[in-house]
Amino acid sequence: MTRPDPTVIVSALSKKTVAEQTRRPEYPVHAHFVNRWSSRAFDSRPVEEDVLYTVLEAARWAPSSGNGQPWRFIVARTEEERERFRSFIRPGNRVWSDRAPALVLLVSYTLNANGEPSGSHAFDAGAAWGTIASQAALLGLNTRAIGGFDHELAREALHIPEEYDLHAVITLGYHGDKSALPETLQEREVPTDRRSLNELVHEGVFQAKE
Repeated sequence: MTRPDPTVIVSALSKKTVAEQTRRPEYPVHAHFVNRWSSRAFDSRPVEEDVLYTVLEAARWAPSSGNGQPWRFIVARTEEERERFRSFIRPGNRVWSDRAPALVLLVSYTLNANGEPSGSHAFDAGAAWGTIASQAALLGLNTRAIGGFDHELAREALHIPEEYDLHAVITLGYHGDKSALPETLQEREVPTDRRSLNELVHEGVFQAKE
C-alpha cells in the first residue's frame, strides 16, 4: 500500500491533543477518530439527562441487519441504581468505575423477526457501542467499556430475560484527573496506539502475517 506524505496527514488534522501526541495515523482520517480514547479517569460531575440521551439517540441510529435494532440499554444514574451495578462489576474494575456518574449495560435481543436465533445481534450491538463512544467523545465525554463483570449476577440483579445476551457495562462521564486513580493505573492512563494496517488488511485472500 502506498502511503501519503506524513506531513499531509498532520496538516489534515486539528490542533494536536494528548492522544495525537502518542498516536499517528497512516492515512488522513478525521482527527475525531484519533482523539477518542478510553480513559479510566472520571469526574464525579453528573451527566445531564439531555446529554446522556443524546448519546443514546445516536446509538439508536446505528446500522443493524435487516433493521432489527437488537440493542437495549439499561441505564444506571442514581446512587441506588449504580450500587446495583457495582454488585456484579469485578473489584479490579470498580477501583475506577465507581467514580463514573453513569453506567450503561449493553444487551442484545438474540432472536430475529421470525423468532429464530439471530446471527448478527452481537455484531449489531457492537455497532451501537461504537456509536455511543463516538457521540460521547464529540460531546466532550469519556467512555470505557467493561467486560469484566459477572453476567449471571447482572442478569439476576437487573431482571434480564434469557433471550438477551449481555455484552459490556459502559462507563460514561466527564474526564477526570488521573491523580484520583491508583498509582498502577495512573501509569497506564495514556492513549494506546493501534496495529499497522499492514498487519490488519488482507487483500484478496487471508494471508498469515507475523
